[in-house]
Amino acid sequence: MIRVAEILPAGSWEGAPDDSVVLDREDRHRRRAVLDGARGTQVLLDLPKAVQLRHGDGLKLEDGRLVAILAAAEELVEIEADGFDALLRIAWHLGNRHLPTQLVPGALRIRRDHVIEDMVTRLGGRMSVMTAPFDPEGGAYGHGTVQGHDHPHDHGHGHDHAHGQPHSHDH
Repeated sequence: MIRVAEILPAGSWEGAPDDSVVLDREDRHRRRAVLDGARGTQVLLDLPKAVQLRHGDGLKLEDGRLVAILAAAEELVEIEADGFDALLRIAWHLGNRHLPTQLVPGALRIRRDHVIEDMVTRLGGRMSVMTAPFDPEGGAYGHGTVQGHDHPHDHGHGHDHAHGQPHSHDH
């Protein structure tokens, strides 16, 4: 099996790829995996630490061939609001819940979640259900991915999250 020699960021490579791999958001966060290309190329991704592969990234193989990373379509909601301040408020609440969120001009995109959708409606947001590639913002400080976690955020507390990043919140 051929190994990935280098990950080329989207926009940094030219020409037609030799193959492509379609992955959803979770499957694009990898350290080690066997990836099956649409044209039958099978490659081994084996990195010292996990990375967040983005839509349009290229995997340069040991033999020089290139495999493109494509984001799979997922069920999302696109959130809009009346004005920047209203959308900013919704964005703050999504971030406070560590929810992976994609920023698009004038809107936010998240994965479908009826509890969060109810919260967004209460905050004055309007939502459109869609199926599209999901490419959320990476974590702060260049950590690449945001890890959601399930517990209420309606009180002040200090705690360690399951994703190994200790921090506290003041609400």
